[in-house]
Amino acid sequence: PLPLRRYLTSKDRFHAYLKARGASGNEEAAQEDEEEESVSNDQTEPPAKRAKLDDPVKEGESQEDAEEAGREEKEPVERKRARGQNKSRPCMKPNHYEKSRLCPSVTQGCAEKCYFGSRCRFLHDIDEYMAVKPADLGQNCVLFETFGKCIYGVTCRFARAHLGDGYQNVVNVDLAKQWEGKSLVRNNLSKDLQHQLRKKKFSFEKADEYLRCLAKSHGNSGKGNKGAGNSTEGQEVPNCTAPEKGPGDAPEHPVLLDEGEDPKPAALESPGPVDASEDSPVTATGPVTDEDIIKLRPCEKKKLEIQGKLYLAPLTTCGNLPFRRICKRFGADVTCGEMAVCTNLLQGQSSEWALLKRHHTEDIFGVQLEGAFPDTMTKCAELLNQTIEVDFVDINVGCPIDLVYKKGGGCALMTRSNKFEQIVRGMNSVLDVPLTVKIRTGVQEKINVAHKIIPRIREWGASMVTLHGRSREQRYTKVADWDYIAECAKIANPMPLFGNGDILSYEDANQAMQMGVSGIMIARQVGALIKPWIFTEIKEQRHWDISSSERFDILKDFTNYGLEHWGSDTQGVEKTRKFLLEWLSFLCRYIPVGLLEHLPQKINERPPYYMGRDYLETLMASQNVDDWIKISELLLGPVPANFTFLPKHKANSYR
Repeated sequence: PLPLRRYLTSKDRFHAYLKARGASGNEEAAQEDEEEESVSNDQTEPPAKRAKLDDPVKEGESQEDAEEAGREEKEPVERKRARGQNKSRPCMKPNHYEKSRLCPSVTQGCAEKCYFGSRCRFLHDIDEYMAVKPADLGQNCVLFETFGKCIYGVTCRFARAHLGDGYQNVVNVDLAKQWEGKSLVRNNLSKDLQHQLRKKKFSFEKADEYLRCLAKSHGNSGKGNKGAGNSTEGQEVPNCTAPEKGPGDAPEHPVLLDEGEDPKPAALESPGPVDASEDSPVTATGPVTDEDIIKLRPCEKKKLEIQGKLYLAPLTTCGNLPFRRICKRFGADVTCGEMAVCTNLLQGQSSEWALLKRHHTEDIFGVQLEGAFPDTMTKCAELLNQTIEVDFVDINVGCPIDLVYKKGGGCALMTRSNKFEQIVRGMNSVLDVPLTVKIRTGVQEKINVAHKIIPRIREWGASMVTLHGRSREQRYTKVADWDYIAECAKIANPMPLFGNGDILSYEDANQAMQMGVSGIMIARQVGALIKPWIFTEIKEQRHWDISSSERFDILKDFTNYGLEHWGSDTQGVEKTRKFLLEWLSFLCRYIPVGLLEHLPQKINERPPYYMGRDYLETLMASQNVDDWIKISELLLGPVPANFTFLPKHKANSYR
């Protein structure tokens, strides 16, 4: 499905057009594009990565040894260039863009109660801060317009919309009352729970019991029971989900923020399900249950009724909460948080717990866990079962990246059947919600093993399996094997099996559903990241020739959701920009329907250079990083000095 001939162009003309229409500051980027080999279909490696590949012969090493080593490394180097991550990319954290920051105690209106006092490294003088604060990025603040109050006050990059005399933060009282007490984002990590996890005071009674039984069944209490020694049986279970102070309660000291953490309005976020306090004098009325003593039977567990629904896959980096809100608006039925590492969750890492956050519009929501051992995975499942609200928990047995695979997680669990079984059985025993598993066809390209594992997963107690029609070695290259997915769907019956891979149009979705699967998952390299409106196309059974202005409005909504989620201060703006640029690295691969000779677009066919129907459509088709930055500047203002960006994931399905 190539673009119509009248839209085709050469690489030089493509970039010359963008250079002529764009800002004059892109001259260097255009020269770099002209120096690239026009015959190459692959993006060139980052300079730091090229340097590693071009290392000269080391001292003391003979030429023959060097040649032999070169022959051994030649093949892996070629594979490495086509897959994985840009590990050597320059990385600049968003909180480093602002050298002089205002103390959070000043922003929260209690500067006299700064915990660090004279030792505080932040500014406490508002006039001094305003003198060095970067210029505002716009006239309207999305937080003020939506909620009636911007909690970032003078630090907001759109502060002119809500600052009065003397830098006083203006509040729209009527609008703020409408949102008072409402929880828009759930599953937050409370300070109390974080403290318990860091001090190892959280009780894992069910997990410890399972691990003790597991150790006895192996006849050795020392193996497979790393967590048994930390048993808290007999101790009082601490109340980790006690409600936090209301928005009207002033803290004795201002809340101190971890590095990279943003203050959030108490009315917009809640720590999850709220239980009555242990020392509450109020006597509870109602039926008495024995759930704390007798665990639920499999038939009593909540069922996961999502057959035939559209499932947005957990997408690392790009599957953040603002992006899921975009997909939800276009018709996604089921959403799932990004892959979270169980050991990081057990340590109380704020950045990892942020992956579990759930927006109130996500009516069917799950979280995905990654781990390699039954003790940590079972404990993490029990932790989440007690502290957050989810409809299901998914185990990642499909992650192909080396960092996870070499530690025994992800795809490696498909080759470690004993550990895999212990993990599934253990997590299922401590969860009150359904447990699902996401797998691939196998580890090696031509050796499929999923059909052997799926019946065992059903026997272990999983409620559903999702099968990606590629092996670990294939990563995201070549086409997904839907014939094999159909074969596995028959084997899995009566357990639901969702298929995943190469869904980029409603025709692809229709063909997939004819394979006998219970539903389809729309994921990274196809579908959701390239065209999030695919959910609308599938439900309405049509091709949507979406205009460049409509696509730009989608990006505008994403930035507004990002500012609402990550904050409207400098740190929040740059974090929003970072995730926007990551998404643009996939969006640029979409070819407008009105430009195609034949429908639909196929994911494994790389398009030639083409000119869009207007400048914005052409700009969105560029695979030049500088053009993505230009789009971000249209939405979030100019980038900071010394700003650099390379996408985290290299999209390599075009082969």
